[in-house]
Amino acid sequence: MSQVKENDTVRVHYTGKLSNGQVFDSSLEREPLEATLGQGMLIPGFEKAIVDMKVNEKKTVNIAKEDAYGEILQELFHKVDKAQLPEDITPEIGMGLVSRGEDGREHQFRIAEVNDDHIIVDGNHPLAGQELTFELELVEIK
Repeated sequence: MSQVKENDTVRVHYTGKLSNGQVFDSSLEREPLEATLGQGMLIPGFEKAIVDMKVNEKKTVNIAKEDAYGEILQELFHKVDKAQLPEDITPEIGMGLVSRGEDGREHQFRIAEVNDDHIIVDGNHPLAGQELTFELELVEIK
């Protein structure tokens, strides 16, 4: 039986959990995730866990934050004057915002703090700074 190796395209079912056991994402109610290894489509720890798996194999892996979404970076927090926000927005902690850079690319932010005249936005991935657990089942090697 063949095993997953670098650059294979795979289909995998997964359930991702935080360290407290809370599920943050799962493919069980939809199609399996399809990805080609080595393309940067998956977090490093997830990709490493799939290598050498066989079709129908299941396993549970713990992924350190360094192999997931990394540490929380303070340089990704920014102060924004409320006057810069669209008038129809009432900022609330946890609210998502999108900003378009000078190069035309969109950047995702979450509001981390709301003050009288400004807000603090966080550009870190929502799962940055967290260790993750994934239950994996390899469905197919293409």
